[in-house]
Amino acid sequence: MQQTKTLIVALATMLAGVTAAQAEIKIGITMSASGPGAALGQPQSKTVAALPKEIGGEKVTYFALDDESDPTKAAQNARKLLSEEKVDVLIGSSLTPVSLPLIDIAAEAKTPLMTMAAAAILVAPMDDRRKWVYKVVPNDDIMAEAIGKYIAKTGAKKVGYIGFSDAYGEGYYKVLAAAAPKLGFELTTHEVYARSDASVTGQVLKIIATKPDAVFIAAAGTPAVLPQKALRERGFKGPIYQTHGVATEEFIKLGGKDVEGAIFAGEAFSGAEDMPADSPFRKVKARFVDAYKAANGGASPTIFGVHLWDSVTLVENAIPAALKVAKPGTPEFRAAIRDQIEKSKDLALNNGLSNMTPDNHNGYDERSAVLIEIRDGAFRLKQ
Repeated sequence: MQQTKTLIVALATMLAGVTAAQAEIKIGITMSASGPGAALGQPQSKTVAALPKEIGGEKVTYFALDDESDPTKAAQNARKLLSEEKVDVLIGSSLTPVSLPLIDIAAEAKTPLMTMAAAAILVAPMDDRRKWVYKVVPNDDIMAEAIGKYIAKTGAKKVGYIGFSDAYGEGYYKVLAAAAPKLGFELTTHEVYARSDASVTGQVLKIIATKPDAVFIAAAGTPAVLPQKALRERGFKGPIYQTHGVATEEFIKLGGKDVEGAIFAGEAFSGAEDMPADSPFRKVKARFVDAYKAANGGASPTIFGVHLWDSVTLVENAIPAALKVAKPGTPEFRAAIRDQIEKSKDLALNNGLSNMTPDNHNGYDERSAVLIEIRDGAFRLKQ
């Protein structure tokens, strides 16, 4: 009798262990922790340790890989995470060109993909592939339209343009080029450069030759310093506008006095301290900052770490309902997470107020575009 009881207890313990293993939620991450996108990927890499270890009462395991800012490597990482680790959610990558190959891979695996890149083409136009993709960074068009309207209000009539020679830069150019005539100004140039370029002297001289009232730089991370520094060194004294991709302390440190006064339309995170005390954006920022500091020896995070944190926040918000549908590790669970994220309403993120719909997997509108100015070496709300 005692042996039978012992056997029953042992079997119960084994079954409990199997159930626990089955209930483990797995999240795979591929990010550009090295290569040209390291300024974005490194903060995301450091954010991994701050992510919640339990969601909906279930253990969460994260698998983080470096794609070296290479689309091919990102695709390899994604397939590895899906086939070998059997992840329930895929997150990545840091850059738009590196993220694009992941769309087909996630759709093929019917696994939610949370991209940390910026371009609207990652989630629009909606189709059977993109229905598996969500993006926490506000669409470029929201930010481009917001900064375009601000430029118009300043009275500028001629605006020089220089941007990355990839999907990020071209996405901004298309929106601004279409909006400029309606807003009452013209883009005098369409200069481009690669993220890895060491000089933009030729492009800057062409811009200055058009005698612009202002210059817009469609770039991100520390490479965005290059054209602004070159413009100032060659005597351009007019306003310089940047994108939300520069919201990092490294940009300010590298640019110094040359980037002082730069203005961009950015996320709530960058100006949260200047918002009212009861703002939900101050609360979500505090939660992220506290967790990040605890995991990184007191170091402060950047906006790029926010993109990973917010991606997981959307998943975290969806999982309790998804767990009622199916168990982790199953196709039904992955589909349920996708479905629940699509139902997100008025969810305050560091990037803005998220309201997803079947046709909009970015979930933001103009309310999530905040005007930020670099003032006295810090990001502040534009006064």
